[in-house]
Order: sequence, then C-alpha cells, then structure tokens
Amino acid sequence: MQLIVQLQSLAIWAFIDFGISLIASAHVVLNKRNVRATVAWVGIIWLAPFLGTTLYLLLGINRIERHARRKRPQTLVELEPCQVPLAQDSAIVSPSLRDLNRLGETISGLPLTAGNAVQVLVNGDEAYPAMLSAIDQAQRTITLATYIFDRDFAGKQFVQSLGAAVQRGVKVRVLVDMVGASYRWPTIRRSLVQAGVPVAYFLPTLVPWRLHYSNLRNHRKMLIVDGSTAFTGGMNIREGNLLKRSTRNVIRDLHFCISGPVVGQLQEIFAIDWRFTTDEVLSGPDWFRCAAAQGPVAARCIADGPDEDLDRMRKLLHGALSVARQSISIVTPYFLPDDTLITALNVASMRGIQVDIYLPERGNLRFVQWASTAQLWQVLEHGTRIWLTPPPFDHTKLMLVDDEWALIGSTNWDPRSLRLNFEINVELYCRQLASDLKLQIEQRRAAGRQLTLREVNERPLWQRLRDGVARLLSPYL
Repeated sequence: MQLIVQLQSLAIWAFIDFGISLIASAHVVLNKRNVRATVAWVGIIWLAPFLGTTLYLLLGINRIERHARRKRPQTLVELEPCQVPLAQDSAIVSPSLRDLNRLGETISGLPLTAGNAVQVLVNGDEAYPAMLSAIDQAQRTITLATYIFDRDFAGKQFVQSLGAAVQRGVKVRVLVDMVGASYRWPTIRRSLVQAGVPVAYFLPTLVPWRLHYSNLRNHRKMLIVDGSTAFTGGMNIREGNLLKRSTRNVIRDLHFCISGPVVGQLQEIFAIDWRFTTDEVLSGPDWFRCAAAQGPVAARCIADGPDEDLDRMRKLLHGALSVARQSISIVTPYFLPDDTLITALNVASMRGIQVDIYLPERGNLRFVQWASTAQLWQVLEHGTRIWLTPPPFDHTKLMLVDDEWALIGSTNWDPRSLRLNFEINVELYCRQLASDLKLQIEQRRAAGRQLTLREVNERPLWQRLRDGVARLLSPYL
C-alpha cells in the first residue's frame, strides 16, 4: 500500500514537472533569438526536472525589456536635450567612413556632433585627479554612474569630493550597480548616504555576493559635471587603478575627458538610467546645457543593453570591421566573440586589412581566459595578429579603424557586454585623436609579445581540453 502511495506521489510530481517544463519550453521557443541558446535551454529544462525550469526562470528570462519600455520616456524630448551642432560628412568624415557614420546614426538614433575635445587619461593616476578636480569645481550638477565603486582609498576620495559638492549646493546623483558595489564589503553606499549624497542601486538583486558572472548589470562608467564636461571609458572607481600607489590587484586602463556637444548625449543616457531606477526625471538647464564647440572631434554616443537597445554594439562592430580599408586595432580585456564576429574579423584579414588584437597575457578571470584561448586559433589561422600584454592586467577597451575612427567606452568583446549588460560607448572621428590613441596601442605592442598559431596549437592536451570545456560556457561568461 505504501509503495502505491509513493508511486502516486511520483506520478503527480512527474505530471507537474511535465506541465511546467512544457510551459517553460514554449516560452524559450517564442522568446529566444539564438537557435543554440534555444536548444540548450530546452535541453536543460527537460533533462533536469524542476532544476532546469528554475534555472531558466532565474537566468534565462529577460525581465528588463518590458520594465524598461514602461518606465523610460517615449522620446528624448521629454528630457529636454539641447540643440547641438551636427557634423557634416563632407567636412569631417572621410568617404570610406560615411557608411559607418550613417550606421551609427541609424542604430543609436543620435546625430554625430561636431566640436568636441577629447583628452586621453592613462590609469587612475591621471583620471582620478582630473575627475576629482572637476567635481570640486562643479557649480550646478554632478551625475556619476559606475559599475564598481569600492570603499577604499580611491572611493573615499570621491565620497569626500561628492559630499563637499552637496554641502555647497550642487545637485548630485550617483548610480551604482548593486553587484559591482558588492565587490568590497562594507559597500560604499553607507559612506555616500552619510555624506548626504543621493545614491541609488541599479537593479537590486539576490545574486550571491561578488558573483563575477552575473548578468543584466549596468556596466556603464560616466561622470558628467555641470552638463558640459564628461568622463567616460572603462575605468571603475577602485584603488587598483592607482598604479603609483597600489601593489596588489593593479589594473591598467584608459579613461577619457570629453567636453563639447556630445556631453549632452551622455547626460541623456544617465538621465534615462536614473529615471529607470528611481522614477525621478532630470531635466532643465542645470542638467542639460548647450555646450559650445571645444575641439576638432566629431562624436556620438552608442548606448547598448538588453532592452530596446539590444545588439547596437554588435551591429556597430560589424559595420566598423566591414568598412576598414587599411588597419583594425582592438584592445580588450576579454575576447569571446561569437561566430559572426569571428567571421567578420577573418573576412577583414582575408581582404588584406591588418587586424591586431591586444589581450592581457594574464587575465583576472580564469575561466574567461581559458575560454578565450580555446578560440584564438579561429582568427590566428586567417592572418589576425594577437599581442599579449604583460602584467599588470590591462582593462582598456579601445578600437581603432584606419587611424581615423575610434571607439571608446565600457564594452568588452564578450557575450556579457554585447547582449546581457548595459554599456555606454562613444564613437570618435578625428585623425589627430586617432594618432594619440595609436601611440597607446604601439606602447602595448612594444611591451608585449606576439602569440602565434603554433604556440596555441602546441599547448598540452590537458590545457586544450580544459580551455575547450570552458569555451562551452562562453555564452554565460
């Protein structure tokens, strides 16, 4: 009798699992764009009773898109953007890059602005003093968005300057990603609140503390002061970026100080994120100012994220690879391109374009580096050159095409940045600026070493197997 009861109980649970697995599978089929991801999720759902469905509910469903569409303004006009001078193709953009300019405008919905000045800041040793000085001189508003904001020597300096700005009547808003804020405990939030700084966490989550591989995070780094000066790039706020001070967990990086009309686009993007998080609308001349021309650079912001901005950066990267006529240089800390980007890189090499990719010889995320190494042969065999830069770990994100067009910002060449996180980038048209950035790249080449196809192929069998297994997880790394 007891056996019959147990069998009946198992049958009930099996029926329940069949029902929820069927519903979850239908959701996957109807909503997932990638065929391989669809097959993988359906397999997990059916092969791991209950657990597979639970994992899909936690990790596989994009809950951002519907929420973002409901809370974000229907048009940017609601945020009162300024009218800014527009760059004319014939005056600034060379003929070979005009298609790329049109692509950037189409996918971003933003014009290419003329009259911007861009200053390259190397490591936190140059970037942090410039950022802190701008905060200390702020008269009206300060907006700051960052992924990591550590409560250490560097973070405390920013808290002090932001708190002082609040005390003298400056309107300050700070947006920190919750996962990034948790990389150091206790978090920076309490210090900011005690200093009177309005701070919000982007997408509070129950994911485990310091989970490096969590998704749907705000990976953007932006500081905008008085609506006229901005800092952006790949640099977080943490002591490791101060190479002259730090001895552990040292991180090389580039950041950029931008002045001119494009700063208004960065401010719009922050305002959208702030409203998404807090429901507060930032508008008016204190937040948005009509900046005068400051320099020779034409620039445009490209926002990317797992909402209505999905796949913008992937499309822009494909466009940049396709229009190159001479050279392509890519500096990235994480290199896990999908098959379409690998094909685009190979096609560029086969067209005779010199493609160079600069990667850290020693990464900070072990599984990511294993997975990356497993697919390097796919680009090496077609002529792409890969350069490994020595420690300290290089967190720089930079792309240069034909010594004229540059892409800076927060996006890495991996699935997390290109599909799962919120990113901000700025495309720049200027030969002089490209020349300055080329010097940064050449310094990396001089200090690094070239990785050959033979070296990759001659790794021990156990390493190739380890790296190959890690590559299977690349969509989630």
